Amino acid sequence: MENIKKDQILGSRRFSNYWWATIVFLGSVSFFLVGISSYFHRALINFITDNNLLFLPQGAIMTFYGTTGILISLFLWYTIFLDVGSGYNEFNNNEGRVTIFRLGFPGKNRFLKLEYNIKDINSIKIHIEEGLSPKREIYLKTKDKREIPLTKIGEPITLEEIEKKAKEIAKFINVNIEGI
Repeated sequence: MENIKKDQILGSRRFSNYWWATIVFLGSVSFFLVGISSYFHRALINFITDNNLLFLPQGAIMTFYGTTGILISLFLWYTIFLDVGSGYNEFNNNEGRVTIFRLGFPGKNRFLKLEYNIKDINSIKIHIEEGLSPKREIYLKTKDKREIPLTKIGEPITLEEIEKKAKEIAKFINVNIEGI
């Protein structure tokens, strides 16, 4: 039997983040160019032929929205480039340790590494919240009542998958499951 189990965690490099970063960037550049076009009273891009747009107030507002959107998209691309949130969960029965590793933003907390003794783990907790934005998460619950998330954030997981994953982890480190 394998005594080390390692689960990779996908960070910000997922399709939806690439999609939204691209859409926000393209829309923002369009707003910015329309606003600047109204300032110079000439079309900077071919599909804009309406010269009746006044710079104050419409053009200035569009330039502001475009600039803000470009900054937001640059932030999204920055998080994708750094792969914020990625990492792994390692369950090591040889050493009796659980290691949770995640990447963050640059600085003194760029690398988050939490280590726990398996004997200090009370259970694996499943938290399910249904509704408009459902939450289905797995937590590592320690004997001192701390709950450390083990699942990916923002990625929908079916009930069957989350139960299977929680059972697999609980069986591997020989602890109980809460919340089923």
